[in-house]
Amino acid sequence: MDSKRLGIVAKPVTWVVHMLGLAAILLVLVWCIYFRGGLAWEATNKSHIFNLHPVLMLIGFIFIASEAILAYKVLPGDRAYKKSVHLSLQLVALVLGIIGIYTAFKYHNESGIVNLYSWHSWLGLGTICLFAIQWFVGFFVFFYPGAADPIKAAILPWHVFFGVLIYLFAIATAELGFLEKLTFLESSGLYKYGSEAMLVNFTAMIVLIFGGVVILSAILPSELEPEGYHPVSIEP
Repeated sequence: MDSKRLGIVAKPVTWVVHMLGLAAILLVLVWCIYFRGGLAWEATNKSHIFNLHPVLMLIGFIFIASEAILAYKVLPGDRAYKKSVHLSLQLVALVLGIIGIYTAFKYHNESGIVNLYSWHSWLGLGTICLFAIQWFVGFFVFFYPGAADPIKAAILPWHVFFGVLIYLFAIATAELGFLEKLTFLESSGLYKYGSEAMLVNFTAMIVLIFGGVVILSAILPSELEPEGYHPVSIEP
């Protein structure tokens, strides 16, 4: 697909990305703080520890990772600067993702719940491992010490492909997480048509749309492409 035929550029679409991302963060904070009782690293009510998990994963692994993907599209400056911002944001996303996953293990261990029993946890752990590998490959090949130009040219399309694929895995993991937690809450007596259930479903829908718009922004041509930079075309 030739993205130029869509007739729009990435920059105005990224504003939609930012608005949807901030809306998703606000909704998950309302859910975890107002409906679920708050956030805590240590607490008698262990659910407060778990509440850190969706907040950190959404802010780090979804929102900040999305900002890293779009760094080449929206930031002024040369390619080296954009590359540094991209790598830095992805590192922040990785660190927050690791802490977010740790809080889920911490909650399970302190509550006597077994770990890694669901498709959500399997996919999430696999995704963050792939994310870490992708970051290290990007750092050593494209940043420091940097590979030879022919090697960079050969690896770049695969780096882009796996970056998008891993991001889609992250979105899918988030959707499974919303479904899993809401199913547990409803089986424990939460009213299926109550305000909390509606909020969780609406948040999951916003996150899904957000992910789609991020991918759209990533494949659209940019008004801010640095001289000599050519985006990798994505063929059907």
